[in-house]
Amino acid sequence: MGEQSGGRIRRPHTELTVDLIKQWAYRCVDGLSDRCDEMNELNVFPIPDSDTGTNLVFTVRSAVECMRTVGADATLSEAAAALARGAVSGARGNSGVIVSQVLRAVAEQCAAGALDGAGVQAALARAADLVLEAVSVPMEGTIVTVLAAASTAAQSRPPGDLEAVASSASEAAASALDATRTQLPALDVAGVVDAGALGLVVMLDALASIVTGTEVTRRRYHRTELGTVRPAPDTTVEPVHRLARPSPGFEVLYSVLGIDDHEVPRLRAALGELGDSVVVAGDGAGSWTAHVHTANAGLAVEVGLRFGQLHNVRIEVLDAGGSHDGSHGTDGEHTGVVRGRDILAVVAGDGAEELYSVEGASVLRCDTAEVGPAELCAAIVGAPHTEVLVLPNGALSAQELVSVSIASRTAGKDVLMLPSSSMVQGLAALAVHNPARAAVDDAYAMSEAAAGTRWASLRIADERSLTWVGTCEPGDGLGLVGHDVVVIGADVITAGKILLDQLLSVGGEMVTMLRGAPGTGDGDGEREPDVVDALAHHVAEHHPGVEVILYTGGQPGDVVQLGVE
Repeated sequence: MGEQSGGRIRRPHTELTVDLIKQWAYRCVDGLSDRCDEMNELNVFPIPDSDTGTNLVFTVRSAVECMRTVGADATLSEAAAALARGAVSGARGNSGVIVSQVLRAVAEQCAAGALDGAGVQAALARAADLVLEAVSVPMEGTIVTVLAAASTAAQSRPPGDLEAVASSASEAAASALDATRTQLPALDVAGVVDAGALGLVVMLDALASIVTGTEVTRRRYHRTELGTVRPAPDTTVEPVHRLARPSPGFEVLYSVLGIDDHEVPRLRAALGELGDSVVVAGDGAGSWTAHVHTANAGLAVEVGLRFGQLHNVRIEVLDAGGSHDGSHGTDGEHTGVVRGRDILAVVAGDGAEELYSVEGASVLRCDTAEVGPAELCAAIVGAPHTEVLVLPNGALSAQELVSVSIASRTAGKDVLMLPSSSMVQGLAALAVHNPARAAVDDAYAMSEAAAGTRWASLRIADERSLTWVGTCEPGDGLGLVGHDVVVIGADVITAGKILLDQLLSVGGEMVTMLRGAPGTGDGDGEREPDVVDALAHHVAEHHPGVEVILYTGGQPGDVVQLGVE
């Protein structure tokens, strides 16, 4: 009939409605936030990085924010799907990725039927299966064990009794949490329970409280000198004793889109060859999140690129004590990288690659493969030295370069993005590079050289189009300053002469010409060398005293790139 409280009879909940699911999500955030510091303190496995609580809070907050976007009129299925989507895309750390699978299981059950007693049983069983699939090496005494115990207890209750199912799951999880200390040697040595498992207990307790209307209270845990776990008074804060990690490394986390579900085990296996704590989990709608601890962050990103498009790439350095740390000693002791300096240039064309390589730069080709923030970040992180000066040469937007800089610095690299918007500007910068200077001084000199080089390009119009200086027809020569068309000529040589006259009208001592790939623009493989020769002759005849340097870049698109210094 229901329990009487305050003169009213509370009817038992027989299933979770959309309002109850929302209440549960908000209560999970509150509960995890309340015990965030406690979980961080307990965190010793798989590494003592003291961030499990923080990661879980961020993950579930991301889920809630995504749920808010579907609106107040969302159905139960829509709200649950948004929770799963937000959790997977915003997952932080090993524990966050695992918890996202619990929300995915709930979403799948909501899409299939009601979230009553039988539905919660099915969701917990599905969550246990999803987690086992996602984790490369499941370990006893972790969140995996506690989730399995909760699922088993839930299945033992009558499927028509939602309150009994939810209560049994939370009680079994709490008991399994206490047992984790003796199940895993790392926890036993530190005298703690598993931090991620505690987060799961908090979420299951929140569910039980919503369903039963009774607040669930649990003991709080702190690490002790004696290596035993005990309930701590609210006013007592025990000191934290961290286990030393044997070696530093990186935590790599990214979202993967466009990957075939059948390829996920291959991705998981490939990451497993690079490190540990591998988790690859999906939201059930085609988006996946991958997590790994590895000594080679760049290679971990490259592995992901082989399987799909990467987004939200996060690389964090794990210092020798196990915590995330973006700062490092001057000798590179905590980073595992060699102190020194690399020049990394984004280029297009075989000739350009050779030009930059001869000058000592590492090259990332943008014409043979797509280069975006993830690819550039991977190349920076994979560079052998701590200091990296990057010549982007116009391949990425300013916003993308900012995001790459932040991620690379977080990964322990002292990266400086130089203002080169074209390969001719990059060559000018590279010409004044001096590795004997301090990085900031070298970057300043190179930036000044790049900024002091006015650059332009010549192309052949392939269609009728309206530009700032009029309408061009197919076959017309186009002269561009930066990305804007400023000259239209009957052919590319005519346009080139006019363009050079404009560039040199305000002065200049040297013109660099970078030939494009044979056949660029009009398919005539014999035409481009004649263009460069004709333009060089024009400079010699009409601008005496101006030096001309000719290179073959082999870049697609531009018949010639011009740089004026």
